[in-house]
This record gives sequence, C-alpha cells and structure tokens, in this order.
Amino acid sequence: MDNWNELSPLQKLFKSRKFLLLLLDTFVSLVLFGVGVLMPAAMEDVKLVIGLLQPIFVALIGAIAWEDAANANN
Repeated sequence: MDNWNELSPLQKLFKSRKFLLLLLDTFVSLVLFGVGVLMPAAMEDVKLVIGLLQPIFVALIGAIAWEDAANANN
C-alpha cells in the first residue's frame, strides 16, 4: 500500500471513499435525469428515485466521515 504522505493530492482524492461515493451519486443522478429527459412521462418517478437515493449517499458519506474522525482521535 502506498504511503499516504507520498501521494499527490489528486491521488489522495481518488483513494477517498467519500469522494468516490460523491462521484457515484452524481453519476447515478445524471443518468436517471437523462432517462427523465428522454422519457418525460417518467420524470416524476426519476425525481422520486433521486430524492430517495440522496439521503442514503449523504448518510454513507457522513458515516465514513464520522469513522475517519474517530480513527484520527485514536
């Protein structure tokens, strides 16, 4: 495993679980929004699914941040 202090800022960013979850959330939301644009009848369902997924991603990112803070205090 790479020494964390030897990694560049960009390498650290792409090894961050929080950042990867952010990218996944953005990708899923954009794909679903694209489906809604291509199929206007499904736009309300797309908004519902995006609205349901957002709190899950926020909770996961928050839990990882909490875990990282707990590990930093030890």
